[in-house]
Amino acid sequence: MSFIKNVTLGLAVACISAQAYAADVTIRLAHLNPDDPFKSHSGAMTAVFKSLVESNSNGAIEVQLFANGQLGKDNEVIDQVRAGLVESTISSSGGIAQHYPLVGVFDIPFAFPNIGVASRVMHKDSAFGKKFVADLESKTELKVLGLLDSGGFFAFSNSKKPITSVADMEGLRIRTMTLPTHEAIVSSLGGQPTPLPWAEVYTALQTGVADGQMNPVPVIAFAKFDEVQKYLSITNHVITPYVWTMNKDFYAGLSDEHKNLVNWAAEVATESGRAMSRVIEASESGLPALAAKMEVNVVPPAEQQKFAEVAQPVVRALIEEKYGDEGKDMLDALLNSISEEKAKF
Repeated sequence: MSFIKNVTLGLAVACISAQAYAADVTIRLAHLNPDDPFKSHSGAMTAVFKSLVESNSNGAIEVQLFANGQLGKDNEVIDQVRAGLVESTISSSGGIAQHYPLVGVFDIPFAFPNIGVASRVMHKDSAFGKKFVADLESKTELKVLGLLDSGGFFAFSNSKKPITSVADMEGLRIRTMTLPTHEAIVSSLGGQPTPLPWAEVYTALQTGVADGQMNPVPVIAFAKFDEVQKYLSITNHVITPYVWTMNKDFYAGLSDEHKNLVNWAAEVATESGRAMSRVIEASESGLPALAAKMEVNVVPPAEQQKFAEVAQPVVRALIEEKYGDEGKDMLDALLNSISEEKAKF
């Protein structure tokens, strides 16, 4: 009940404009997605965070929002946060990977059995989340404010044909994030990985530079890929994190009162974003809207298992080879956490 109350409170307060005061502290918060809180989870997160922080600090803290990649590509904005030019950003795993490659452990295909397990594991206060966050913070000098999924399980879309089996992947040029693990998933299944930054994806699909791409349903919907893609195949093959970070020195310089407020507001905002992803998936804005324009098919569990048997060993071997003992240790910790949470359902 406390989770529901927090999410409800956060979304309700986000609809009320904070009273204008002269701010003593400014937090510039950037993300890649639309600012509409009902179209993207990071839009919901930033709206909730801004309203809670500004109203509860009596205007002493101003939160300036920069949506839709206004400040640059994901990894570039993280550079800006690390340099202190921007205070905070909510980033995809593709952006984080260029600063903390071990985020790739999340890319073991078909490791998460359902969204309930994913939500429990992909949380900064879970047993695995604490290990992951501590390691990320120590290696990047960033402060982690939140950890959640990027919008749900990934599906494949393309302009050529439905994907119903591994054989259907043969030769398809699939856009991926600039993640070796994602490239390995596609290539192991017979596709041709085409790594591109987010800002270039729509045009690449429109012009045929890439035949398809993979993303969660809410992302496919708000990115309007239905305009340039004919087929949507629900494979649920991977689920990746979004990581909300803040400049460590900026955070350390906040008063204890303001630190507590930022922590609390970020927690409520993260849960609001997590909930909004589920709302978008289940609403007319998600799969029903895509199904009205695209041919949608669901890959059944028996076929998913065949995908997993092909791709999982390749990605595991890549992680262990590329990241050594650290990668194996982090991957084992993730898989153990998934098994423990799975047993509770």
